Formats: sequence, C-alpha cells, structure tokens
Amino acid sequence: MFEQYQVRTQYKNRQRQILNALLALATGILTLIYPNFLYLIAGGYLLALGLLFIAFRIPSTLSAIPVVAGILIFIFPELIPITFATFLGIFGVILLFAFQFSILGVLTLIIAALIIANPASVAYFIASFMLLYALSNLISFYQDWQNRDGGSVNVQ
Repeated sequence: MFEQYQVRTQYKNRQRQILNALLALATGILTLIYPNFLYLIAGGYLLALGLLFIAFRIPSTLSAIPVVAGILIFIFPELIPITFATFLGIFGVILLFAFQFSILGVLTLIIAALIIANPASVAYFIASFMLLYALSNLISFYQDWQNRDGGSVNVQ
C-alpha cells in the first residue's frame, strides 16, 4: 500500500512551468481585484491546477489533492480558510521535501499558519501566496531559459 514517488527536479517541462505561473498570477490578481468572489476564484484555481497536474502526468495522488480541495471550496465556501490552509500546508511540505524548494516551502507554511490565525484576511493571504508562487515560477523559468541558451547573447 505504500507508494513511493520520485520527482526529478532536473527535468522541468517548460509548458507546465509557464502555465502554472500564469495560472497562479491570474488567480492572485483576480483575488486582489475581486476578494468577494474568493470561493469561485480559489475553487477554480484548485480545480484548474488539478487538471493541469493530470494533463502533465503528475502522480494521481498528488493530482487529487487540489481537485478535492477545490470541490470542498465549491461545496462549502465558508470553509475556505481551513481548506486552503490545509492545501497550502500539504503543498508546503511537498515543496520542502520532494522538490527541495526550501524557501518557498517555508513561506508557504507561514502563509498557511497566517490564514489559520487570521481567517478574515484569507483573500489577501491567498493573493500573496499566488503572486509569490507565480513570481518564483517565472524566475525559475527565466533561469532555466538562460542556462539552456548558455547565457550568451549574440550581437551582430
């Protein structure tokens, strides 16, 4: 019954990385603009993230986590702080141990704790996480792109 997952951090699908960053960026901006529609935005983000995981063949157990959280938010909108904080807690632990993104993993766990401590500001915490996550993915994408091209610029 015990399943072991191996995540290769050297191979990063560029399409997955840029789509994930754009999805998080759009969600963060929409959350800041329309905090009253948080359950639609957060639930939609989590479902889209789960579908993105499925499309890019992430293991089904990991793909199910955002899908279940998104469905819970749609069914029980009043549980957004608990549901999203739980998702961020699981995501933060995964970032810490599986993908070895220690800084982003720690920040994710801090944001999850802040959501639990202050549920009235959940929209702003979710927006800050989304924007931080999008920025992190875009920086990583840019670094990978620079390393792939050798960092050289051809001027003629």
